[in-house]
Amino acid sequence: MSITADVVDTVLGLRREVAGLHRHLTDYGLVVWTAGNVSARVPGHDLLVIKPSGVAYDDLTPENMVVCDLDGRVVEGEHAPSSDTEAQAYVYRHLPHVGGVVHTHSTFATAWAARGEPVPCVLTMCADEFGGEIPVGPFAIIGDDSIGRGIVETLRGSRSPAVLMRNHGVFTVGPTARAAVKAAVMCEDVARTVHHARALGTPVPIEQSAVDALFDRYQNVYGQR
Repeated sequence: MSITADVVDTVLGLRREVAGLHRHLTDYGLVVWTAGNVSARVPGHDLLVIKPSGVAYDDLTPENMVVCDLDGRVVEGEHAPSSDTEAQAYVYRHLPHVGGVVHTHSTFATAWAARGEPVPCVLTMCADEFGGEIPVGPFAIIGDDSIGRGIVETLRGSRSPAVLMRNHGVFTVGPTARAAVKAAVMCEDVARTVHHARALGTPVPIEQSAVDALFDRYQNVYGQR
């Protein structure tokens, strides 16, 4: 597969967007060294744009983003793509509503993943963004589509845009790459707050009817329309 003339401008825009969005991962302390990544689906085409493997965040540019097909094969780029590419390609193939995927090892959320424990819905922010608890996905080895299978298996039955992959870290999805980054930021904030709440005592769960109402309001009413 090659990039056709009708998609060149779209890919160029996504290269810029995906490169820029990585700054939020460092700004919010969601990653260390070269770990973590952001990817975006190329709308209307079986392509994705993703971070190159092992490249420092300060060195990321639109030019070194990698374009792959939805089987994880490089279509354009001089660098090897992220080791999560096959997993994220699997997500794009099986969840057509997903336009962006983010992976982090953010400290508090990954601590919940290490325990194999979902983050309970005891905060209105959790109800707003995640529609309930932040679920845990299965343990899977890095390097092929196994993690992608676990993400899809877990999120297909959840309103949450985030999954804590057991013993690994956080994956978030969204209709856009920016929305997936937002979910990653909020996932860590919720995980941190609930961690501190549990250190002080037993957090109080939110009634399901209130969770549903909060989720509906935040998703459909909150903000500018």
